[in-house]
Amino acid sequence: MLPGSASDVPEPLVHTTHRSTHAHVRAEHVDVTLGGRRVLSDVSLTVSARSRVAIVGENGRGKTTLLHVLASLLPPDAGTVHRTGTIGLAQQDLAAHGTVRTLTESAVGPARAALAELDAATDPFDDHRYAVALDRAVGLDAWDAERRVDLALEALHACTDRDRELATLSVGHRYRVRLACLLGARHDLLLLDEPTNHLDADGLAFLTARLRDHDGGFALVSHDRALLRDVAEEVLDLDPTRDSRPRTYAGGYDGWRAGRRRERERWERDHAEQQAEHRRLAEVVDRARDRLTTGWRPDKGTGKHQRQSHAPGVVQALRRDQEALAAHRLDVPEPPARLRWPDLPSGTGTLVELDRAGVAGRLGPVSRRIGAGDRLLVTGPNGAGKSTLLALLAGELFPTTGLARSRARVGFMAQEAPPWRPELTPWLLHEREAGADAVPLAATGLLDAEARRTPVGRLSQGQRRRLQLALVLARRPDLLIVDEPTNHLSAALVDELTAGLLATPAAVVVATHDRQLLADLADWEVLRLCTS
Repeated sequence: MLPGSASDVPEPLVHTTHRSTHAHVRAEHVDVTLGGRRVLSDVSLTVSARSRVAIVGENGRGKTTLLHVLASLLPPDAGTVHRTGTIGLAQQDLAAHGTVRTLTESAVGPARAALAELDAATDPFDDHRYAVALDRAVGLDAWDAERRVDLALEALHACTDRDRELATLSVGHRYRVRLACLLGARHDLLLLDEPTNHLDADGLAFLTARLRDHDGGFALVSHDRALLRDVAEEVLDLDPTRDSRPRTYAGGYDGWRAGRRRERERWERDHAEQQAEHRRLAEVVDRARDRLTTGWRPDKGTGKHQRQSHAPGVVQALRRDQEALAAHRLDVPEPPARLRWPDLPSGTGTLVELDRAGVAGRLGPVSRRIGAGDRLLVTGPNGAGKSTLLALLAGELFPTTGLARSRARVGFMAQEAPPWRPELTPWLLHEREAGADAVPLAATGLLDAEARRTPVGRLSQGQRRRLQLALVLARRPDLLIVDEPTNHLSAALVDELTAGLLATPAAVVVATHDRQLLADLADWEVLRLCTS
């Protein structure tokens, strides 16, 4: 395995001995079942030497699993995978064994081996051996390998001390070392799982430039919509479809959004029309049955013969209607619900006011007024106090200095879901927390029927985040405060969430590092916090 795998001593994941313009990994009709649950079903994907593929979908749809299948870390239960060329994989997790040197040496190891083979072919000189060694060294750009790794370490603000134990580094610093080694190693194909995790603005810019300039192919899994828009040319969407098969869209991120929207609209329209026709036919049958049992009554005094002659016609009509209903197929599955943003109140006057309010050791004094319909974007580096400020505005935290006043109904979506009791279902949480006049849980479209009755301890991280948003919206707040709202949500749902934030009449306060959301909210008032 290469740097970034979970092995104790990372090794290059290499499937051929030289760089190839014909490098590819091709998965065909792949199925994977994990823990009794089908994670991937009939997935086909080719990552070639020039591919720029993004893999998207809700949490739990198998994005990471697919990368592991492509990289040969996980065999599929069905289907085939064929690989040619060198493959570099960046996983989300990294074992903390060894030193920084363990990763850097693994990254430059193939280049050093190529140069050593080139030297060996010169004494005595062997034409064929030298030509093969030279081809490999050129393909790896072996003479520049050390410099590429050093440059990547510096650009990502990663640890450059080769003797530093990985276990003494934070998760973020270990991740940056691993990513720098991967980007410096010059693989034919890159497989990247959430590569923007733990990167600052400089690191994001460096990663984007490296992916744009990469002369091989790559497939990446990311919630970072700005990265997807900047580098992806093709998108594989693993979310549910009408025929239960994954969809591939050309035209990059915008092409995926447009294609997904058109397909979803057709799916919703066809399902609605089919359901309406089925209901119409059922109503026709009900009316025909009523006519047979109680509906037809001749005028008083009408003879028995007339009654008998009419009845067979009513029976025949009922049978025809029943046959039409039985023949009508319900073959369009119910489409997944979209986020349905409720009508929120706009409030009046001043909703929340901070008067030199601060929290010792976390946030210096801040004075700020939030009025009805206001829009505020809170930015700043980690540690500047953004989450503390939002908690003060939401009334979840009391200031240690100054005053905080509120007359708003606040909906506060913190960075992480609350520690709900794991045995409670979303239905019960909604009943307990949302209030009598709340928006029904199903009406938000954020959780399907199965998720609504599943204990929260068994929900995925993404489903718990959806539940958190649903409960916030259900309370009909006139002030909506959201802290890093894109955390653990798919790109498609974040697009829907962004549209709701822009359109709602309620006042909104947002804190985010998400580059695309910052761009989408660029015309809002900005409060930038700084570290002391």
